[in-house]
Amino acid sequence: MFDQILDLPAHPLIIHFAVVLTPLLAAVCAAYALVPRWRPYLGWAVVLLALATPGAVFAAKQSGESLKAARFADADGALGARIATHQSFANPLLLSVLGLAAAALLLVYATRPGRGATGDHRFGRPVTLALSGLTLVLAAVAGYFVFRAGDSGARAVWSL
Repeated sequence: MFDQILDLPAHPLIIHFAVVLTPLLAAVCAAYALVPRWRPYLGWAVVLLALATPGAVFAAKQSGESLKAARFADADGALGARIATHQSFANPLLLSVLGLAAAALLLVYATRPGRGATGDHRFGRPVTLALSGLTLVLAAVAGYFVFRAGDSGARAVWSL
């Protein structure tokens, strides 16, 4: 399923979704957490990106494993080391994006007033502040891992 698209290796095509959506999710989540007055405008984007980005990262990870098995299973030496370095960022990136997506969805839910609520926070300000902080930390972690995965992938391909 993650091998080819129109007879081309799927990984170089699929990774662009992950490389674009992950920083976008991190940036939108950070803005949502830091600027409460923007929340009514950003909530829909946070939810959509939080649902789409983990799928894109998972597809990139799976297509990378398929590409390695199909074309680079016997790679050793410098190329094998570069591929292994690149591959080592796949799980941390996926886990950090899943964590960011979950924290962001919880933050959106927590900042939406419930029925009969009188304030802006469903669970109170301390919970909102804690979720905002967690979201910011996870946004930074996801940004770090998407950069490292992309950089190591470019180095593997272009022998930098």
